[in-house]
Amino acid sequence: MLISEIFYSIQGEGSLAGIPSVFIRTSGCNLRCRWCDTPYASWHPEGVELSVESILAEAQKFPSRHCVLTGGEPLLARDIHLLANALHANGFHITIETAGTIPPKNIACDLASISPKLKNSTPLPSENQSSWREKHESLRLNPEALNAWFSAYPCQFKFVVSSPDDLPEIRSVLSLLSSPPLPQTVLLMPEGRTEKEIHNLSLEIVETCKATGYRFCDRLHIRLFGNRRAV
Repeated sequence: MLISEIFYSIQGEGSLAGIPSVFIRTSGCNLRCRWCDTPYASWHPEGVELSVESILAEAQKFPSRHCVLTGGEPLLARDIHLLANALHANGFHITIETAGTIPPKNIACDLASISPKLKNSTPLPSENQSSWREKHESLRLNPEALNAWFSAYPCQFKFVVSSPDDLPEIRSVLSLLSSPPLPQTVLLMPEGRTEKEIHNLSLEIVETCKATGYRFCDRLHIRLFGNRRAV
């Protein structure tokens, strides 16, 4: 499968933030988020073809048994189910970071970190991406796939928030689920690719979390290391 990078760091987002984890980033995505901070795995996918065995061997070099399958969109990767099964069989706790547009089909997973894409993710007309704009908008929400994840796995729903005005849309997306998720499993993450951008929006998002019971989601890796690869 095409792998963009494998690295060892701490989880920077979500309920497991701060936990040392092995990150396996697949390359390739069915969406084109305008604020994507990993274009080398989506807008311009690049990587190296690796076997499941070689990926597992690389992951086992590190002391942690927490593994994050991310992308791009990892559910697109060939043999992703075989990789997840191999990791699980070797004692790894698996977090899968996905947009939730593709159903899991019984993949091995301990935490589904689902990031449904809001309208703020759609490429702008000025970016000369009309074909991707239409495709992204048609694919970014898949209620059937979201419910397949929600019914089968522990889930956190992580929304990239551009403004507190995104709240009605977030509630609309959550209403697509078969039952309301626990508020603490709904994470609001400020949009931003720099520490300054994240900071400027954070206080507003905190107030939204206080009003709703949703969880504030920082981007710890950006604050610690900046917007660069392998962190």
